Amino acid sequence: MTQDPRPVADLTEAEAKAELERLAALIAHHDERYHQKDAPEISDADYDALKRRNQEIEAKFPALLRMDSPSFKVGAAVAEGFGKITHRVPMLSLDNAFSDEDVRDFVHSVYRFLGQLPDQSIAITAEPKIDGLSMSIRYEDGKLVTAATRGDGTTGENVTANIRTISEIPNQLPKGAPSVVELRGEVYMAKADFLALNARMESEGKQTYVNPRNTAAGSLRQLDAKVTASRKLKFFAYAWGDMSEMPADTQHGMIEVFSKWGFPVNPLTRRLNSIEELIGHYNEIGLARADLPYDIDGVVYKVDRLDLQQRLGFRSRSPRWAIAHKFPAEKATTRLTAIDIQVGRTGALTPVARLVPVTVGGVVVTNATLHNAEEIARLGVRIGDLVEIQRAGDVIPQILRVAESPDDAVEFEFPQTCPCDLKTPIVREETAGGVEGVIRRCSGEFACPFQRKEHLKHFVSRKAFDIDGLGEKQIEFFYDDATLPIRQPADIFTLRARDEANGLQRLKNRDGYGDTSAQKLFDAIEARREIALDRLIFGLGIRHVGEQTAKTLARAYGDWASVHQAALAIAGGDTAAIEEMDALDDIGPAVVEAVGRFFGEKHNIDMVDRLVKELTILEAEKPAQDSPVAGLTVVFTGSLEKMTRDEAKAMAERLGAKVAGSVSKKTDIVVAGPGAGSKLAKATELGLRTMSEDEWFELVGVTPGG
Repeated sequence: MTQDPRPVADLTEAEAKAELERLAALIAHHDERYHQKDAPEISDADYDALKRRNQEIEAKFPALLRMDSPSFKVGAAVAEGFGKITHRVPMLSLDNAFSDEDVRDFVHSVYRFLGQLPDQSIAITAEPKIDGLSMSIRYEDGKLVTAATRGDGTTGENVTANIRTISEIPNQLPKGAPSVVELRGEVYMAKADFLALNARMESEGKQTYVNPRNTAAGSLRQLDAKVTASRKLKFFAYAWGDMSEMPADTQHGMIEVFSKWGFPVNPLTRRLNSIEELIGHYNEIGLARADLPYDIDGVVYKVDRLDLQQRLGFRSRSPRWAIAHKFPAEKATTRLTAIDIQVGRTGALTPVARLVPVTVGGVVVTNATLHNAEEIARLGVRIGDLVEIQRAGDVIPQILRVAESPDDAVEFEFPQTCPCDLKTPIVREETAGGVEGVIRRCSGEFACPFQRKEHLKHFVSRKAFDIDGLGEKQIEFFYDDATLPIRQPADIFTLRARDEANGLQRLKNRDGYGDTSAQKLFDAIEARREIALDRLIFGLGIRHVGEQTAKTLARAYGDWASVHQAALAIAGGDTAAIEEMDALDDIGPAVVEAVGRFFGEKHNIDMVDRLVKELTILEAEKPAQDSPVAGLTVVFTGSLEKMTRDEAKAMAERLGAKVAGSVSKKTDIVVAGPGAGSKLAKATELGLRTMSEDEWFELVGVTPGG
């Protein structure tokens, strides 16, 4: 944030008026970025500084108070795309405390307002301030009826369908709950779930997210609730709005009631009495902050007795009985000395900034992620720059901006080849819409030494070959071993023979192994010489080919020879082979392209050929052969009324049919329900056999629900 032009104490009335106008527009802009678009441009600390400056000017020049003053506003207007819900009780924000002295002032103000001496007789709850999205959930007669975001404090976005996907939020309250309950809390994403989501997005070649708070907010604001359901959102309950009756008479008592009703409540909430206890708890939570599974940005203090809360009442936009004690921003400035490239298992190249070591939030940071070449360009980072960094989400250090760029700073050129010895070309995949992705990847697959070890770990993983006694730790050992190296999957199956030729260097004579453990490993390897087709396909680690996709390919092609032949044909550009695989249900262009790229590399072909010579590959389980649709390719389109689409697909596969997701010349039957569109039109154009849902059941001799 740029330095404010003049101290408030030095402003003339004319300068103050202009400054309040500037601040009103600037804060409104940042409110929209944070609350509506989940894409803040400045840190919380910089935003708080803007708000404080605005309040200080208003305090010095009360006659200049604007109608659009940020002091009157909470949040931002409701985003387009959602219905609106008006809060029966407004969702106000809290005033902030930034120092111990601010906390003392808050506590003393409570006693003064109530006409009491500060004798520690008033209990105050202290709870972590979760860095998430505020939510109000309304129950009527025990049933969840609506859920809304804070919005502008008066009107929020209707996200009821999305809230129902969060398993931690009950759809039904227990008997005895008041007839109307408007429960409030915070929707958030745990740090581990955020990292896992980013890893998945990266593996799929998609843009990764910046921090858990924005990701949670964006996930909850999806118009498709299925997307929200796929994100592991969580919830903490800590407040309420409209209530037909109060089940407790204290803040802490209400939290206990919420817990009994089945809502998650924060275990770090405490009921305290003295200022020293409040500050001590704040410091204790601050020390534990980095190790908490979720992000917090402060501690909230609330007067515990509800009757005292009612007496204290509200200011224009905040309660007098509560305040948020914010943590200082965890930032630092340091020198960027180099940018290295790291290569992951999927070949993704990630630039990593090497930094002069600096302490941020109690942790020494020596490097920070730069995500991709586009991020480097956006930041304008050069080697030698002085950069401002922060620990994003308290986990991943990231560069916020360039603080100073010396004349001798050097531009970073993203490599065109992998930094491995092979210098394999770098590729950028395109999205389904033909847009070039931001992730650059090494095309070397198993041949790339950076990827090879990770590919081997995947190969022996539980859902692939699952070799007992040969996990990640053992792969590390054998990969780096000069006597019995495992550098390719086939090396696993030649391990015993190579060991027997090693004399005194045999595995049983080495640290960590003996006769029994070595024999067990060899026996476990032998047991996996016979392998299911789908496990082999999955174990190869082809991009975009996960466990379910491997099963789909195995069912569709039946045996390894057919899979291999189709893959080589696709690699060679065979249009018919490409269309045939692309037509399979749940298979799309990304999978087809990945299969073609994998089998278009000679080193991958050689690796696979060596491997399959060591194996007996079982054919996929053959579906029924005596049904009228056995061996036929079927496409379901439109709305099915007598069973779900998934049930229909599963039934067709049991009867020996191949289920495809798109219509082609190789399609035999198109089953069209109400609302069938382009697929039915294409089937008619190609002269394919089409039928209704009832005709399908008559053909296969099945009674729905029977």
